[in-house]
Amino acid sequence: MTTEANAPEETVLTYLDENIFVVALNRPEKRNAFSLAVLERLREVFADLPENAKAVVITAKGDHFCAGLDLGEHKVQAPFPSVLSSRRHHDTFKSIEFCGLPVITAMHGAVIGGGLELACATHIRVGEPDCFFQLPESRRGIFVGGGGTLRVRRLIGAGRMVEMMLTGRRYTAEEGISLGIIHYLAEPGGAFAKAMELARVVAQNAPISNYLILNAIAAIDDMPAESALYTEAVSAALTLTSADAQQGIDAFLNRNCDS
Repeated sequence: MTTEANAPEETVLTYLDENIFVVALNRPEKRNAFSLAVLERLREVFADLPENAKAVVITAKGDHFCAGLDLGEHKVQAPFPSVLSSRRHHDTFKSIEFCGLPVITAMHGAVIGGGLELACATHIRVGEPDCFFQLPESRRGIFVGGGGTLRVRRLIGAGRMVEMMLTGRRYTAEEGISLGIIHYLAEPGGAFAKAMELARVVAQNAPISNYLILNAIAAIDDMPAESALYTEAVSAALTLTSADAQQGIDAFLNRNCDS
């Protein structure tokens, strides 16, 4: 059952499709560039996800996923408000990464600047053949401000990110796969369907397993080795001793006995 929840003029559309929560950027005339209204709406959405949602799919209306920052809103800005603006981006993308549910992104067309930063804050990324990726901030005399130095760098490496920013180089969908930006390459027009398919798969996992996959691994990435191994052990114990684990192990053992 699909539950619609918005008027079409909203910058971000949301609806619940059974237990999959769909979030769609809705500024196609601006190539879904990030305005302050989009940013605030995303933060509101991920602060109050439906209780029965098991996974989230982020998509976008129009021909492009997201062309980055709406520069028209930042043409004249003082340093301190600019810092606060960047921190709002950080808070919003952090709320997406750590919302507690798996977030799958369906990408097509331009995935540029802040659009790439948004995609890298999600957990599974599906792209169409027309996707292209770019960090053109240096062409505009600016610097990334939505967490790219953390999340994009982790994905593609510091050296590649420096090269992307210095040259403004555009990477194709095929190159995006080799860089680790795209996990699944869909057919033309098929990214959303593939993202929904994956969302339904991960929604079947035990909630505690999904939660720890999304949170423990991210925390371990910043830990010394022994702290990381301890966190892994605690996470394993929490899942292994849960009711969901007992049901899953019983089902597996019974299946093997029957075969």
